[in-house]
Amino acid sequence: MRARIYRPAKTAMQSGRGNAKGWIVEYEPQAAMKQDPVTGWTTSSDTGQQVKMGFATRDEAIAFCERKGIDYQVREPRERAVRPKSYAENFRTDRPIG
Repeated sequence: MRARIYRPAKTAMQSGRGNAKGWIVEYEPQAAMKQDPVTGWTTSSDTGQQVKMGFATRDEAIAFCERKGIDYQVREPRERAVRPKSYAENFRTDRPIG
């Protein structure tokens, strides 16, 4: 069994980054999804896909995987570049137009 450790990105429905501070341990799929012939829904025999565990820090998530003997892969988050802006920049006379 293999797990992914990552920090989730913020959703499109939120403007802040409040729910994107923790780390998630999620198992990678072991079985392919297939379509149920009666209902048409997609299904899988792999119940590990339903498990998602949250941790406060990256090190806690790694320690959990090592303690349980789970092979894991850590995906580091991409940090966003914050450019400081001021309201006065809107009224600069030397700013390019267009």
